[in-house]
Amino acid sequence: MKKIIIYATFLLSAANSFSQDVKWKQPMMDRLNQMADSLTKNLKPWKVPNNVFKVEDFGAVGDSQTVNTKAIQNAIEACSQKGGGVVLFANGEYVTGTIRLKSGVMLEVANKAKILGSTNIADYPEKVDNFKMFRQSLICAEKCVNIGIRGKGEVYFRGELANFPGEETLGKMVNRPFGIRMVDCKNVVLQNIFLHNAAAWMQSYMYCQNMIFDGIKVINQANYNNDGLDPDGCANVIIRNCYINAEDDAMCLKGASGKPSYNFLIENSTFLSSCNALKTGTETQGDFFNIVARNLQLGGIPSETYALKRHDASSGITLATVDGGNVHNVLISNVKIDRSRCPIFIRIGSRLRPVYNNPPKEVGFLKNIVIEDVTGDGNYREGSLILGIKDHPINDIVIKNYKIKMEGSSDSSLLSKTVPENDTGYPDTRFFIKQGIPSYGFYIRHANNINISNADITPNKKEVRSAVVVGNGTSEILFNGNNIKVK
Repeated sequence: MKKIIIYATFLLSAANSFSQDVKWKQPMMDRLNQMADSLTKNLKPWKVPNNVFKVEDFGAVGDSQTVNTKAIQNAIEACSQKGGGVVLFANGEYVTGTIRLKSGVMLEVANKAKILGSTNIADYPEKVDNFKMFRQSLICAEKCVNIGIRGKGEVYFRGELANFPGEETLGKMVNRPFGIRMVDCKNVVLQNIFLHNAAAWMQSYMYCQNMIFDGIKVINQANYNNDGLDPDGCANVIIRNCYINAEDDAMCLKGASGKPSYNFLIENSTFLSSCNALKTGTETQGDFFNIVARNLQLGGIPSETYALKRHDASSGITLATVDGGNVHNVLISNVKIDRSRCPIFIRIGSRLRPVYNNPPKEVGFLKNIVIEDVTGDGNYREGSLILGIKDHPINDIVIKNYKIKMEGSSDSSLLSKTVPENDTGYPDTRFFIKQGIPSYGFYIRHANNINISNADITPNKKEVRSAVVVGNGTSEILFNGNNIKVK
């Protein structure tokens, strides 16, 4: 392992070498802010026709016992056939198995009403979607236009382990239905609804366009693989005023569809997780670009709030590509990160898992990322990681105004710890050094043109490590004006 030397003096020549920052940063930020303004101005909820179809009129009974799948589906079909409108759950607890939305249908769950997922797995038939993927879910849609769920009531999926037992998995989830799954849909709206405890991912949206999530509340702490919100290969998306508390990844952009994810505005929201709060991945076969995320509370689960497994998050922010997708043009600002082991995790890997039967892609790139105005407290000893791989470095990252409190450690053995390369591994910080890395702020390897400025990383305990340590394959690394090099 090469000896690391951190230069404490300001080097003007090093600062001048970051002229690239001036060339790309502000123009990119201007373009992304214009994109966010355009989404705000032009992406609006679709106009729901004034037709109301009460599920009781089709035979549904809100007694918390009767399984109403057929009655609810009949109401949906009638609503769509009549040109669209509201399918209303007015006052009661309506048990159902899988229901399929149709174009023009807005499910509305009134204030004192609940949709209850059936606890009988036989009520969730497997559906093979256009991407040849098998999925079970409570609410599903494919190739629909103008659909949504709204209201001040609750959709309680009853996905607790006692109802849908199964192991935590990195692959297919057997007999644990998703909450909501929509594929190849346009004009999707979720407003104000409370989504509670699915048996697997709460929401999966694959290859959808023009989506608005506004004011929704998600608590998904009932089972394993309990993600909160997973758009995959989606475009033109607003996520605002949302609260998500998830056992697995809370707000996660995915790429298993192989399609690009772009034009996202994520703002004024809270994402809490026992895994990763805000993330690109794990599936990263498609590209990710034109993403603005601002005014966010991120991190682990507060101690007074129920968590299925643990209260600390793996990361506050994860930006990763490990399956060949490219990540670029991302602006994250004004965020607070608490209770995370690794506040920021930026990663290139070469897992290269193929999509369906397609051949694996080449390693993707990750560049042109700006993260500004970050605060946080109660974060643990692991520190942040910026990790490319040999011959595939991360490039052009700016982190500015970074005020984070970390746990700190007086364990001198951490100084000699080797951070594994893990090139083909799963992109989560727990597969590196969960117990602590050789620095308490940032560990950077296989990366170029990384500029971290106005950073104040404060250990809450006596600390023997340096704020920043640089590994192999790095060049032009600035930390608070100091040039960090490997010797």
